Amino acid sequence: MTFAEKLKRCRLVLNLSQSELARKSGITERTIYTYESIGIMPRSGNVKKLAEALGVSVSYLLEDDRNIVTTSADDESVDDVNAEIYLLAVKDKFGEKGLEEAKDLLGRTAALFAGGDIAEEAKDIFFQSIMEVYLESKTEARDNYTPRKRKTRVLR
Repeated sequence: MTFAEKLKRCRLVLNLSQSELARKSGITERTIYTYESIGIMPRSGNVKKLAEALGVSVSYLLEDDRNIVTTSADDESVDDVNAEIYLLAVKDKFGEKGLEEAKDLLGRTAALFAGGDIAEEAKDIFFQSIMEVYLESKTEARDNYTPRKRKTRVLR
């Protein structure tokens, strides 16, 4: 079941209209309509608000193959939601193997930053290196994949 289908199903099970869910979650009715009807994925903060308003976990709403409803007592942070959205995007693009590699990378990076025998300066250098790779990759992607018409408009 997709995010849109789960959102609508939860809302209907709770006998809520879109406008009632909007009031309960603090998200506009129009936005909820676009999530349910068009299938647009919300930002992580809105996913958390919807999960809380519906009394389900963020994981339940986000994972297509998760059919077990868990309560919002899981207390997922916005960072956890961002990580879940990232991992779902990786899975969509690279499949299960890519998902496992991304989980491993995030786990190892979290362990590195969590403490241990590594000096804070070394952690800072590692983080700066990751940021440099990210920015270089972003520039390379823009240069390689931006259509020519758009490139000329950007350069002006």
